[in-house]
Amino acid sequence: MKNILLYSLLLLMIMPVCNLAAQQDDPLLYIRGSVRESDTYEPISKVNIEINGGAYTITDAQGRFTIRAKKGDELIVRHKDFETVYYTILKDDRLVIEVEPVVRKTINSKFKRDVKRFNSLIDSASVYKKKDVAKSIKFIGEALTQSTSVSQNAEAYQVLAEVYMFWKQYDLAVNNYRISLQNVETNYSKLGLAKAYELNKNYQESIDTYNAIIKNELGNYQLVTLYEGLGDTYFSTKDYDASFNAYQKALTIAKDHLISPKIVDLNSKIAQTYNAKGKTEEAEAYFDSSMNLAEQETKKRALQEKVTVADFQNINRNYDKEIELRKEIVEDVEANESDSILDNASAFTSQKQNYKIGNAYALQKDYVNAISYLEKSIEEADDKEDLVVKKDATKKLSDLFVDTGNYQKALETFRAYTEVVDELYIKREQELSQADRLRRNMGEQQNRITSLLSDKALNESLVKEQNKNQQIIIYALIGGMLLLTITAFVMYKYIKQQRFANNLLALKSLRSQMNPHFIFNALNSVNSFIASSDERTANKYLSDFSHLMRSVLENSEEDFIPLQKEIELLDLYTKLEHFRFQDKFDYSITVDDAVVVSEYKIPPMLLQPYIENAVWHGLRYKTEKGHLYISIDKKNDSEITISVSDDGIGRVRSKALKTEHQKKQNSKGMGNIKKRVAILNEMYKDKVDVFIEDYQAQEDAGTKVVVTIKKD
Repeated sequence: MKNILLYSLLLLMIMPVCNLAAQQDDPLLYIRGSVRESDTYEPISKVNIEINGGAYTITDAQGRFTIRAKKGDELIVRHKDFETVYYTILKDDRLVIEVEPVVRKTINSKFKRDVKRFNSLIDSASVYKKKDVAKSIKFIGEALTQSTSVSQNAEAYQVLAEVYMFWKQYDLAVNNYRISLQNVETNYSKLGLAKAYELNKNYQESIDTYNAIIKNELGNYQLVTLYEGLGDTYFSTKDYDASFNAYQKALTIAKDHLISPKIVDLNSKIAQTYNAKGKTEEAEAYFDSSMNLAEQETKKRALQEKVTVADFQNINRNYDKEIELRKEIVEDVEANESDSILDNASAFTSQKQNYKIGNAYALQKDYVNAISYLEKSIEEADDKEDLVVKKDATKKLSDLFVDTGNYQKALETFRAYTEVVDELYIKREQELSQADRLRRNMGEQQNRITSLLSDKALNESLVKEQNKNQQIIIYALIGGMLLLTITAFVMYKYIKQQRFANNLLALKSLRSQMNPHFIFNALNSVNSFIASSDERTANKYLSDFSHLMRSVLENSEEDFIPLQKEIELLDLYTKLEHFRFQDKFDYSITVDDAVVVSEYKIPPMLLQPYIENAVWHGLRYKTEKGHLYISIDKKNDSEITISVSDDGIGRVRSKALKTEHQKKQNSKGMGNIKKRVAILNEMYKDKVDVFIEDYQAQEDAGTKVVVTIKKD
């Protein structure tokens, strides 16, 4: 053999900054590569790939291979048609091994240039995959225009699917894995498609794809990946027996072939499956095994397992063990703080762990330690600008001050909590906007690729068919139109998904905008009770108020909640308002016996603004004591009506008494309710209807709000 050319294109990894940079252990790397002829760039199958003294595999029909190795291991590439190649593993490389066979082939120089250009573009896409998604997709689009075979198309779409998987765009990943498999079927793409289906919550499709893969064609690592992925999917569907069996098969193979990282992962997942089945003793035994094995792997993996086990102990109320583990995590992280960088999204951050330690102490009623750790968590979260942990820790600290009877501290801490919530809300809006923009950009890039390929296919067909008869040209045009129709359908589906996602974002935003009037007025009431040394009244009011706020926050992520729960919330809210204005009104809540409450659901706190308006803008200004009526009646077999009526001064007189600021605030609140109802009706097919009219034809006209709810 005259020449052997070996080059490695390093895949730049933009990993989450939570990775621990300095490791004393050398972890196993996941090495992907291919073996090709240097002239034709044609893949060579059945090449022997071996790690010196370790793992072994062969290349598939496309010349590709995957193998596990450590940094510094020697990779040996053997085949009867070329001289043996030796290469030292340095990083998690994407290797392309070009060899010159003993028997030379005559090759068209243009074809050679086209093939090398295609592979250069694919390698560039891989380099930019994790740091610049737009560039990566652009390179793949250019590679597809240079493609000269279905195998190249398959490789390009596979890389594109991997890009979308990294950026968590699983629906787009599914589409591109499927296109790749339509060109050339490979087990690697099948495993990727099955995983993408799982992450996109297409669980049955994921299971079917895993089961359709021919097990005998897989290497040992791929076989472990298959059963592990199958276990993950079954776990997501809560079929724990099937999940357990799949994990056990994967663990057996991993043990037989010494795939140590997978042994750790599978022990941990089996433990989680046992825990989900309620078998805590068996779960703890497997967690002990996974903890010991993780200690033999990297420091990061050991920390991950400690966090998993600590969460397990929390779920099972073993708070002493949980606290001990979390303190070890904090010590380990602090010991490596000089050579590691932790992002706030990491589960290892000291502020997260200290918050959970404080929470565990609180559950043990050890309020002194609980308050100490929560205050430490808040301080660390403030230093590291971790608003999520700061919000949770501040709320928990406020609750503890209430439990210990320190109401002044509780009030001060709750005010700090509301400030953090406002700051976090602004930040989340920005993040959602950025995510939406990224999603749109990727969708545009995907459409551009589809458009480029459509144009390319059409142009090539016209060039090829110039010398053929008109009938063949018509067939080519029909094919082009069909392709455009498919593209239009994909775009329509994408736009529909985007509109639904935008509705969810808008609904979440409107749900989070609770009118602050009641919150601040309630806090002022508590403050006045404390100032007048009316401790018992303040305690009772604050306890009911905390209960209401906790319930509101618990339901804040739901579009609909059971009607019974909404009635309880309204009763508690109206009770608080009545507590403050006992001399202004009485109230009653009645439910018709014909109404089966359990059959209906309602958007959480939908009626609260109307009750607030009735009290603050109607009954409060009434010279005599008024009445607030809340009634739930059956309209027909599939609908009920909820009426909020008051005999207050009415809308016209109330409007005349308002300041400009009050008018603006009230208009904004009612506007949010209207938007929220409109979005819900668009998403759930006119489930909610709201009608407002005068309650009676007197000087104090009052107001009546009728909300109609349809059965699910």
